[in-house]
Amino acid sequence: MNRSVKRSLKADKRNNLESLAAEAEEAAYHGNMRDLYTTVRNLSGKYSKPERPVKDKDVQPISDLEGQKKRWVEHFEELLNQPAPPDPSDIQPVSRDLPIDCSAPTKE
Repeated sequence: MNRSVKRSLKADKRNNLESLAAEAEEAAYHGNMRDLYTTVRNLSGKYSKPERPVKDKDVQPISDLEGQKKRWVEHFEELLNQPAPPDPSDIQPVSRDLPIDCSAPTKE
């Protein structure tokens, strides 16, 4: 990398940090603790929100928020509105209770 690119990267990084610090100060001034906490975590460099794109049924990413919301509704409707299984499992009730020791624990 040449010097001008390195200098430009340093300046961009400094401007970004100053911008985040200003956001933190503004959030603290207005008492917005959620934004303050998020900004401080971003400033520490140990935090990033994982952002995964919502995809349609053809595995294409959906960019607009309304489309994403509609896809989530569609997904959960399909998930929660499935027919009952045709052959329910045959689980017999237990004939006796298992012995459970309810006394105080010991070192052994």
